Amino acid sequence: MEPRRSDRPLYQRSAQQLADQIARREVRAYDAVMACFEQIDRHDSTLKAYITTCREEAIAAAQQADEAIAQGHLSGPLHGIPIAIKDLAATAGMRTTYGSLLYQDYVPTFDDLCVTRLKAAGAIILGKTNTPEFGMGAHTKNALCGPTATPYDARRSSGGSSGGAAVAVATGMAYLSHGSDMGGSVRTPASFCDVVGLRPAAGRIPRFPKSLLWDSLATDGILARTVEDSALMLSVMAGFDCRDPISLAADRWEIPEFSEALCDRLTGKVRVGFSPDLGIAVIDPAVRAGFEAAIDWMSSLCDRVVPDHPDCTHAQATFETLRAGLLYQSYHRQVEKHPDQISSTVRWNVEQGQGLSAQAFLAAEVERGRLYQRFLKFFEKYDVLATVSASVPPFPHEQSEILEINNTPLRNIIDYLTITYTITLAGLPALSIPCGRILSGLPIGLQLIGKPQGEAELLQFAYLLQERLGFRHQWPF
Repeated sequence: MEPRRSDRPLYQRSAQQLADQIARREVRAYDAVMACFEQIDRHDSTLKAYITTCREEAIAAAQQADEAIAQGHLSGPLHGIPIAIKDLAATAGMRTTYGSLLYQDYVPTFDDLCVTRLKAAGAIILGKTNTPEFGMGAHTKNALCGPTATPYDARRSSGGSSGGAAVAVATGMAYLSHGSDMGGSVRTPASFCDVVGLRPAAGRIPRFPKSLLWDSLATDGILARTVEDSALMLSVMAGFDCRDPISLAADRWEIPEFSEALCDRLTGKVRVGFSPDLGIAVIDPAVRAGFEAAIDWMSSLCDRVVPDHPDCTHAQATFETLRAGLLYQSYHRQVEKHPDQISSTVRWNVEQGQGLSAQAFLAAEVERGRLYQRFLKFFEKYDVLATVSASVPPFPHEQSEILEINNTPLRNIIDYLTITYTITLAGLPALSIPCGRILSGLPIGLQLIGKPQGEAELLQFAYLLQERLGFRHQWPF
C-alpha cells in the first residue's frame, strides 16, 4: 500500500508540498538538498542522470535559503527547492558541456534566461543533467557520460534528449528538472521514465540567448512528478521578454486551480479526440495496446471520446526540412572544424541541411501553416487531442538508433519521433503523463495536446486523469 503523501520520505514529496513546508519552516532546504544527494549517491553511478553535480554550491545555497526564511524572507515560489538543469542551458560558474567533447571544460559567465528565472524564484541547482551531444539523438549518451538508463530497467534507455532530467525527477535526485524539446525531447523521456513532461506553447517560455531569434520549433520544457508541480515550475519560467520576439505578451502565467471540485466540474465535460498514430506514425504494438487501455479508462470520465485527428499527411517532410535547415545553420561550423570530435548522429543531422534551398525551406513553412490551420479546425470540435507520447517503449542500450518498429523499417533516424514532432510543428502545448505499464512492466506515457496557448486547460484535464484514474508517477524502487 502506497504511504500517504505526508508520510513519504523527504525526497518523494512533491515540489509544491516541499515549497509549502519550507515556507512554514517545517522542513529545511538543507535537508531537501541532502535528500537529493543521498539519492544521487545511491543511484546515479548506475543510472547516469547527471553529467555534473555541484554539491558544495547547492549546500551553500540551501543554507542561505534557510537563513532567509528565518529572517522572514521568501525569494519566490521555488524558495529552497532543489532542481536540475539540462546540460544544454548555460549556467554561470557551472560547467556546461552541451554533451560534447568540444565543450567538456566550458564554464560560462552567464545564465540562460530560463536559469535566471528559476534562480530568481528561489530554486537551488543541484547540477546539470545528461543529454546526447547538442541534444541530438534517441539515446541520452555522449563521449563524456552515459548511457542514461530508465530507472525501471537499468538495461534500457531513458530516451532523449532530456533523459537525464527525466531520470533525476523519477528517482528523487531532484524535485523538478529543466528540459528542452524540439522533436519530442521532453515528452519521450517522460514516457520512458514515468514522469510528467510539459512542452509549452511556442513562446510561452522565452529563450535568450538564442542564435535564431525567430525559431519556434525548440523550447524549454519541464519534467516533474505531478501535474501541479509542472504548473508551478511553468509559472516562474513563463512570461514576456522583449529579447525573444516570439515570447507571448503576458507578464505572468498564473497557476490554474487544482482541486477535487475542479475534477467534479470537468468530469463529463471535456471533449477528446484520440489517435495513437495521427495517421502517419509507426507505433509499437505494446504501446498501442497500452494507449487503447488508457483511452478506455478515459471514457469513464469524458462523455465524448472519439477517434479523430487532423490531417497530418505532410508533417514528416515538413519537419525534416525545417529542422535540417535550423540545425545546419546552428552547427555546421562545429562539424566542419572538428569532424573527428563530433558524433556520427550530430553529423548526420547537420548534413541533412547541407544544400537545402530557400525555396524548399519556405515551402515547408507554407505547409506548416496549413497544418496549423487544420489543427485549429480540429479544436473547434474538441478540447484535447490524445496520442501516445512515444512510439516505442524504452529500448536496450545496445540499440543506438531506432531504425524499425515491429519489423517495419523507418525512413531515417528521427522517424520514430513523428508522433511528437508533428505537434511541435503546430506550436501547441503538449503534455506527457504516465498512463500505465505494458506487459514487460515498462512505463508508457499519454500525450495530451491542447488548444493554442491552452496550457492551463490542458494541465487541468491532466490533473483530472491523474487524480481520478491514477495516471501518475510510480516510484521505481
